[in-house]
Amino acid sequence: MNHDNFKLKYSSGNILSENIHEIGIIALGSHLENHGSALPIDTDSKIAANVAVNVATKTGAMFLGIFYAATEYDYVKHGIHLKKDDLIYKQIIPQLINIRKQLGIKKVIIVNGHGGNNQIIDDIPTISGKTDLEIVFNNSIIEHEGPHACTGELSMGKVLGITDEDSITEHGDFNKNPEVGMVGLKLARETEPIIDEEAKTIEKEGFEVNEEFGRKILINAEKSIIEDIKKLL
Repeated sequence: MNHDNFKLKYSSGNILSENIHEIGIIALGSHLENHGSALPIDTDSKIAANVAVNVATKTGAMFLGIFYAATEYDYVKHGIHLKKDDLIYKQIIPQLINIRKQLGIKKVIIVNGHGGNNQIIDDIPTISGKTDLEIVFNNSIIEHEGPHACTGELSMGKVLGITDEDSITEHGDFNKNPEVGMVGLKLARETEPIIDEEAKTIEKEGFEVNEEFGRKILINAEKSIIEDIKKLL
């Protein structure tokens, strides 16, 4: 087949701009981390990936998948995570360099769904320089979801079909699921006052599955990312 006269139709379809094809969206969540009994392992990765692909579909930006790695604060002892520098230099940077070379992407939005990854925010300029990409770190999901594996994630999970409501009672057994609300993570509570305060609230008030609330978080996250895309354009 002769491709000499072949040109991609960048302006076709319902897209924000023909330059949208220079922008990629990739999810970043947890890695092998429990979320109680009513939510699956790495719930935040699943949520972040869902939001990322929905935005890519609605805007025309390229969905780049998900980083299958994450980091965590040393005092939060649950899950299997990488050290921050290993996440940056052994996972994120090599993958983004390959993406740029293979797909011609110039700008990337990282959709974060896991609080432990906030450690890399200050390293985004370094990642950008090493990959020759303009990078935006979008934290809109975790800004509104609340304590780990509680109302926010349970409610988004309900919308996405990953919350097992038959296991809600078991989910609230903090002896079995110490990671829920981080109630049973002693070191985290002793180290970070905000975590301890949230854990006390969960112990006292519990959590709920609220589909309307979950949908609102997801919609607002998508809107936030679309605004980031418009700025990049």
